[in-house]
Amino acid sequence: MPEHEYPWGDDSNFFPQELQNYAENLEEISDIEADEQGLIAAPLLPLRDHVILPQMVAPLYIGRPATLSALAEAQDAGHTVIALAQRQPDLEDPSTEDFLPIGIEMAVSPLVNARDGNKAALVQGRRRVEVLAFLQDEPFPIVQARVIQEPEEVDDELETLMRAVLRNFDRFVQLSGSLPEEAYHYALNIKEPGWLADMVAMSFPLSLEEQHKLLNNVNPRARLDRVHKLVRRELDALRIDEEIHSKVQGEFERGQRESYLREQLKAIQGELGETDLWTAEVHELQERVAKTELPDEIKTQAVKEVGRLAQMPPMTPEVGVIRTYIDWLLELPWVKSTEDNLDIAHAAGVLDEHHYGLPKAKERILEYIAVRSLRPKRSRQPILCFVGPPGTGKTSLGRSIAESLGRKFVRVSLGGVRDEAEIRGHRRTYIGALPGRIIQTMRRAEVANPLFMLDEIDKLSMDVRGDPASALLEVLDPEQNFAFSDHYLELPFDLSKVMFITTANVRQDIPWALQDRMEMIEFPGYIEEEKLEIARRFLIHRQAEESGLEDGEIHFNEGALKRIIREYTYEAGVRNLEREVGRVSRKVARLKAESKRYPTKITPETVERLLGPPQFTNAEAERDDEVGVATAVAWTEGGGDIMPVEVLLMEGKGNLQITGQIGEVMQESAQAALSYLKSRSKDFKLKAEVFENTDVHVHIPEGAIPKDGPSAGITIATAIISAFTRRPVRHEIGMTGEITLRGRVLPVGGVREKVLAAHRAGLTKVIMPERNMKDLLEVPKKARADLDIIPVERMDEVLKAALLTTKAPKKVSTAPKTKESSSRIQPGA
Repeated sequence: MPEHEYPWGDDSNFFPQELQNYAENLEEISDIEADEQGLIAAPLLPLRDHVILPQMVAPLYIGRPATLSALAEAQDAGHTVIALAQRQPDLEDPSTEDFLPIGIEMAVSPLVNARDGNKAALVQGRRRVEVLAFLQDEPFPIVQARVIQEPEEVDDELETLMRAVLRNFDRFVQLSGSLPEEAYHYALNIKEPGWLADMVAMSFPLSLEEQHKLLNNVNPRARLDRVHKLVRRELDALRIDEEIHSKVQGEFERGQRESYLREQLKAIQGELGETDLWTAEVHELQERVAKTELPDEIKTQAVKEVGRLAQMPPMTPEVGVIRTYIDWLLELPWVKSTEDNLDIAHAAGVLDEHHYGLPKAKERILEYIAVRSLRPKRSRQPILCFVGPPGTGKTSLGRSIAESLGRKFVRVSLGGVRDEAEIRGHRRTYIGALPGRIIQTMRRAEVANPLFMLDEIDKLSMDVRGDPASALLEVLDPEQNFAFSDHYLELPFDLSKVMFITTANVRQDIPWALQDRMEMIEFPGYIEEEKLEIARRFLIHRQAEESGLEDGEIHFNEGALKRIIREYTYEAGVRNLEREVGRVSRKVARLKAESKRYPTKITPETVERLLGPPQFTNAEAERDDEVGVATAVAWTEGGGDIMPVEVLLMEGKGNLQITGQIGEVMQESAQAALSYLKSRSKDFKLKAEVFENTDVHVHIPEGAIPKDGPSAGITIATAIISAFTRRPVRHEIGMTGEITLRGRVLPVGGVREKVLAAHRAGLTKVIMPERNMKDLLEVPKKARADLDIIPVERMDEVLKAALLTTKAPKKVSTAPKTKESSSRIQPGA
């Protein structure tokens, strides 16, 4: 039931039919006559959630017993009642303070029974009154009020405001569609500004708070001005709604027009025996699905998607999504594979043709081929991880393996990937969704069994979008990858036929779960002898050809190559070596192009003339036996190097200082070496007071280069003991090994590189842990023959071999004399 009724409305649907018979009788109820002071008294009719304004007719539901008694009293007397609006509509028993001060005198028709069991009546607002007092509470409230007289004179300004309200109200009626045209004509005949304001205000929905404000506003001019603003606001809202509706209607009509034209086009093409492009495209997809060799589950899904596509209008946005999905299903290599070449001799020849050395990786591939040749249907694809420094041939070896097996080679770089969707793809609900890199690369491979290289797997990262390394667990697990699930496809894709090879520079940066699923093959880096051979076999020929020189036109002798390796490069691989060889070739090519004399035989002197001064210094061994100076052999990213350890004793308080940008592990080794010496002080004939009054300074030269690791433990211990006992260290001996507090010598890594570094530096003896002797099998025979390898298990054996028996004469506490820097360091470092 509406909160109020308009004079022009049909109220038959809102309140009982009996009330309609009382509409004319309301005029017969007279207003209460005011006394000399303009006051009237009448029963109170509370209004909960609506407001009745003067001249308005509306039905009311009445349920409170006190209100029913008040209406009965008023009807018996044949006069009006005073209606007051409650400030809070939900109050059941309001007090005098809960009513608005301004009310309405109104006439009430006889009561009739409503559908919900309550009583209903028709009411008519007469005039505003101001409540002054409550004269009675029981059995029903009676209030005393003063009739508010509104001025009737209308000046020019008020007349203009009335015309503006009528003009905007006319537009509102035309745009709203909810009011009949008679509403405007009714308002046009109202000459009183207050009545016009009340009538227009109740023609559109207002909040209860706004209705209360209008009721309390007893100034017709101010009330009309407020109503004018409300009409303008509602009119603006209707205009915006009309614009939106027009746009929607236009789009809808255009869609209907396009649909109608397409139907006509279909009819015309049918008469001509032609088919439309959309139908032809759907038929083409259906034929492709039928002809493409697919697994049963995939074919079923493809047929289903084509069926969905055929039922959609061609302009539907989802058509592009479904069409793209079908293309991916049809273009992926679900079944197609290449035949492996299982000739072991052929594979060995291809690997040796492209790469020198790398025996472990080559041996593992040949083992795989041998197993495949014996059990072609049961063999599992290996998942290998090549770990080694940059430039050692990891990626290029993968290409050679693919060539030796006759497989297609595809590669994905994982460096910087931090989103899981890069591996698994996005779900089709996202705009622009695509499969992950795994599925995209398989589509590019066009076969189900390529050699798939995942480059730089140690450089994966993660953020709030997920962990791609975790997504790779399914890809690299033979127990799971036969049914790899991509978020875009949402169908199992078989990766079990793929040979995965990953590459990394640092093993520690690979998540342990991924390491557990891969077979690690170390690429330790090339030694000088291997770099010489690689340059002769591959680099010189390739760079000469790229520089425009004829094959064999220039020749590098061994001395020239060694000088480039030692003084112009510092790396474990051969990339920079190839760059320097290329620089020499290009300078020769320029001289040839300028018709000048150019060298055809490259010597060490020619290298310096063409490449400029050396960029790195060559490591050299100490030339004299000195106290407090021992030589360590170390593994570096460039392969291997020698490293002097200097110890200086000074008067002090027994402090130990270590400098040279030393890591925590090497600092702990120095502390362990000093503790070992203190525990054996009696054996070395040293008094305890010596350690309390002496500061020990251990320094590793080349402070700009970080150094760490436990393998210099016995070297530091030897240098410290030499400084305290004044026994010189043999300058021709290099050493490596970890020391314990009990004097045991533990094994270390990088033996191959360390031994070759000692051989290059001119050392004649190398002390190493006994348990590392097995690693000498990887050292070239020439280096083993030239060096005297001394295996040790305890520190006593190290000192026996490294220290001279005679003591050096005592000197003033000064730093030991050292030779040229032993590690390769760039100028200015």
